[in-house]
Formats: sequence, structure tokens, C-alpha cells
Amino acid sequence: MRRIHLAVLLVILGTALAACYPLQSPAPLPTDTPLPPTVTPTPTIVWFPPTPTPSPVPTSTVQVTPTADTSPKYGSLLFADSFNNPNQWSTGVNGSGSIAFGKDELSLAVNRSGGYLSSLRSGTKLDNFYAEITASPTLCRGGDEYGLLLRVSPGMDFYRFSLTCDGQTRLDKYYQGKASSPHGLASSGSIPRGAPSQSRLGVLANGRDLNFYINSEFQFTIHDASLPVGGIGVFAHSNGDNAVTVNFSDLQVYQLGEK
Repeated sequence: MRRIHLAVLLVILGTALAACYPLQSPAPLPTDTPLPPTVTPTPTIVWFPPTPTPSPVPTSTVQVTPTADTSPKYGSLLFADSFNNPNQWSTGVNGSGSIAFGKDELSLAVNRSGGYLSSLRSGTKLDNFYAEITASPTLCRGGDEYGLLLRVSPGMDFYRFSLTCDGQTRLDKYYQGKASSPHGLASSGSIPRGAPSQSRLGVLANGRDLNFYINSEFQFTIHDASLPVGGIGVFAHSNGDNAVTVNFSDLQVYQLGEK
């Protein structure tokens, strides 16, 4: 009984003491500090991006178009002339100079300013053919000329295939008293300049088509039907105050056709 009374007494005492002190609010609970908002990272700008390694591209096989063959096509030899028959070509001396035979060659020597010499092969009449001849100037400079006369008629109509000593070529035509140039002066890397020098002149005549060559290199073509047939000759011309000498040798004339 005594223990029960003691417990009741302690409860009453504790209540009385509590009434003597002011009430205190409980300590606030700690609040979470708000975090800053999540920032989405801005991507870094790459001003010079690395170039990706290119994927290999399949290469195509390049087909090279072959260069057109401009070499003359001809058949069997009609005749060859070694210039050892004085009766075969016109020779002599006149106011422009002299034409004479040398050793296996015909020499045209112009000794007058502006002089002109020509020599024709006798008994020769050609229509369609390929011809080659060697021309060797020994005195020559500047615009002095030398070369071949083609399809020469009895009335002295003709084509004149010219080389100049300063490396140019052209084709003149004399027909029915009128002179013209179907192919005017043009520079050619095939012609050696000055003298002494040597060139192989070639002409393929087939109807109205005439193709011209120097040292086996194609030069030009003309189309003209006014002179279909005629003789063949050579010439030399001084275009200044100096003398001109040109030697011609080894003429070969072929029929047309494939080799």
C-alpha cells in the first residue's frame, strides 16, 4: 500500500512542477536546402570540325581515244627520180639565176633580188598520187621560199606548195591568170629554219582533196577541183636582197592505196 501511495504522490508532484514553467515550442526540424536547377550543358561549338576520312570511291577505267592516223596511205611506186638525167628537167640560165644538175640533185640558184626560178619534169602528167621530194636550202633566210609545183597545166596553171626559211608554209594557186592562196602563211614546227637544212616534202592528191606533209608530219588539207591533173616541178624564190640556193633530190611518186 505504501508503494502505491508513493507513486501517486510522484505523479501529482510532477504535474505541479510542469505548471510552474512556460511551454516551449519544439525545435524546428531542419529543412532541406533547395538545390539550384539542373543546367543542361551547352555543347561546345567546334568551328573546324575534323574532315571525315572519305570512303574510297571506285575508280573507273579511262579509255584513251587513239590519235587519228594522219600519215599518207599509198600503194606501189610509179617512178623514182634520182636527178641524174639532164634531159628530164628544164635547166638553163636567165636574169634571175641558174638551174643546173649536181650529183644526184637539181640545184636552183637565185642571184637577183626578188628573183624566181622554176623547173618542170618533162613528160609527167599526174592525177591521183602521193609524191615525196627532199629539199635542201644551202643559201636561204627570212621569207625566202622554195618547194613544189603541182598539177601544172600546159597553160601554166598550178598549185605551189611553199616552205619559207623562217619556218612557215603555205599553198598558192595560179589559175586562169589569177593568183590566190587556198592556204595562207602559217608557222610550222616541222620546218628547220635557215640554211643549210633539209626537209622532206610530201603531197597526197586524190581528186579535189590535197593533203600536205613536211618530214612525215601532216600540215593541212585543201579541197579544190579546178586542177584535176597536171605536171610536177620545183621552184625557189628570193624574198629579199640576198641570194637563194636550194637543191632538190630523191623524188618518189606512188599510186594511191593502202600500203
